[in-house]
Amino acid sequence: MTQIDTHGQPRRNPHDKELIPRVMTRAMLALVLTVLALVTIARVTDRPLIATPPEGEIVVSREVILAGDMAGSATVHNLDGTLVADLTPDQGGFISGVWRVVLRERTKHRVALDGPVVLIRRDNGRVEIQDPSTGWGADLMGFGADNARAFARLLAQ
Repeated sequence: MTQIDTHGQPRRNPHDKELIPRVMTRAMLALVLTVLALVTIARVTDRPLIATPPEGEIVVSREVILAGDMAGSATVHNLDGTLVADLTPDQGGFISGVWRVVLRERTKHRVALDGPVVLIRRDNGRVEIQDPSTGWGADLMGFGADNARAFARLLAQ
């Protein structure tokens, strides 16, 4: 039962403590507002992006059709339907995860779900995947060397 003090305000129990100190709440608010201000300034002044992967010339490019399941299995086919890779959940987990991202993007853009994606290796060693039907793409090095190697193997086959 809440007790009321002489001024009509709820009386706090001396054992009650603030879970988040006011100083911390104000510091977090200041941090959020500072970041918002910096991003706004960068966008308004057209500041160039500096944390983008280095561009390189395309060395190898290959169109493939990805398929997978929620367990992590994945299959990769050439455009003519020949099987490139049939991967178990242990082998194809990352490829299946990328397939789910492609499906989500295609669903958002309301395009065919079974179109090809383009795997690209550049002269600087970076591996990318691009979906021409949605414009989505990713530099696979951002997901770690092992995951990028999974797609690099598909380019080598």
